[in-house]
Amino acid sequence: MLIKETPWDATAFGLPTWELTEYSEAALQLAKQTSGHCTIKVDPLANKQLLNQYDFYYCDTLIEPRCNAARLRRFQHPDATISKDFDADLILQIGHSAFEHGRFHRDFNLPKYAADLRYDNWLKQLLEAKQVYGLYWKGKLAGFIGYTNSSLVLHALAKQQRGKGRAKFWWTAVCVELLANGYDEINSSISASNLGALNLYASLGFSFFNPKDIYHHISP
Repeated sequence: MLIKETPWDATAFGLPTWELTEYSEAALQLAKQTSGHCTIKVDPLANKQLLNQYDFYYCDTLIEPRCNAARLRRFQHPDATISKDFDADLILQIGHSAFEHGRFHRDFNLPKYAADLRYDNWLKQLLEAKQVYGLYWKGKLAGFIGYTNSSLVLHALAKQQRGKGRAKFWWTAVCVELLANGYDEINSSISASNLGALNLYASLGFSFFNPKDIYHHISP
């Protein structure tokens, strides 16, 4: 299979959406013949000539932070706590429009409101699955971290909580809890342009792996 559907994206953008499973001319040809929005992830050092030839355009570079219990640097503060007891509507308010580093927000061929909807829908799914930690500062909801198994997949802080150096306390608490649940390693996926997240993970002892350049294509 050279191409697979991504129905969760199609719901938000109102057009067929696809992801290529390999970087080959056959896959690119198929993408160009397929109506809708296509994504491909390629090694940053790969020759991009074929992508240019088939009208794919660059959107983002993703990297994967990873850390185990031995490497994790732990930061604690008595005012920073986590809980799964929260108002879901407040979580959704914090998450709405918070993912400006996301590749769909950076895709100039897609409307911003649809990119927001894509992340809103993802957060709702995590909330329904009870896979979200609320982050609290002095008892007030300050943000959230959504996870799947041992992966931190979606996270955001309220605007007034950003830039204060507090994230390391909440990320420590969530990582410690997931490791206590039996996982050997915690991982995530972040945009290389998101320097705040990159510096946060580095400060906690995470190392970075598996960079991927993300290219998009739209066919009528």
